[in-house]
Amino acid sequence: MATEPAVGAVPVAAVPADASADALSSARVRRKHFDQPVGWRLAGRYALLVAISAIVLFPVYTTVVAAFKPGDKVFRNPLLPDAFTLEVFSRAWSSGHLGQYLLNSLIVAVVVTAAQVVTSVLSGYAFALLDFPGKNVFFALFVATLLVPLEATLVVNFDTIDSLGWINTYQGLAVPFLATAFGTFLVRQVFLTLPRDLRDAAAIDGVGHLGFLRHVAVPLVRPTLGALALFSFLSSWNQYLWPNLVINEDERNTVQSGLRLLSKSNLDEPNLVMAGTVIAAIPIAVVLIVFQRQLVRGLTAGAVKG
Repeated sequence: MATEPAVGAVPVAAVPADASADALSSARVRRKHFDQPVGWRLAGRYALLVAISAIVLFPVYTTVVAAFKPGDKVFRNPLLPDAFTLEVFSRAWSSGHLGQYLLNSLIVAVVVTAAQVVTSVLSGYAFALLDFPGKNVFFALFVATLLVPLEATLVVNFDTIDSLGWINTYQGLAVPFLATAFGTFLVRQVFLTLPRDLRDAAAIDGVGHLGFLRHVAVPLVRPTLGALALFSFLSSWNQYLWPNLVINEDERNTVQSGLRLLSKSNLDEPNLVMAGTVIAAIPIAVVLIVFQRQLVRGLTAGAVKG
């Protein structure tokens, strides 16, 4: 005996299999078209990338071209590499004392980078995985220091360094930058992505916080720490205002201060300054090339879930 449909029930029409397949195929085509631009969209994208690259690389190109030119040909066809000499680099290295200045910058950058990574790991772990009264308030105050520009703290920091007798010293260059709120924020955010069960399992096994941090947490966030170390190194290497404030002896100058002195003493030889700039940029270029993969992995860590 046939059963009657319930009162008020709405009959559902069967969807043909061909229609479902066509809809799925159409959705895939639309997604592929969106993800992979073709025609004018593709040409426009590449044109925009080329234009931006040209704007960014143009100062680099003019600097390198001027650095390889003799002094009497710098302003003749400044955009064309129609002359070549390496003698400018040797003069810039010797007259600018760039060897000592590069060593000073390297020492300060390494110390600041190591200290910022360590302090960021410790403070980021505390804010992410430890529970203590006022944690969120302290973290908000910590991050709020990012809104304070460096220029607003120059006088206070200089008075402190001066009172400690650290003028013209490495510690005077490095100590004010041994911790960074940006590093703490970055490491805290990546620590928050770690499963809480990992810490609970480690606690059951009798592993303390330092043991868990060293053997579990830090290895899992190593790409982010590599990116943080790279940013810290670049920031310390490129410092200009603070070294000029606390250093007034040539033997403690950093490379940025050395380039300033080189330009002041060779106003009629711009190619000499350009050669010094190229020499100072070589370590940065090497660091970026060597740690490029680490930087990309650190910036993209946690960007995709699943």
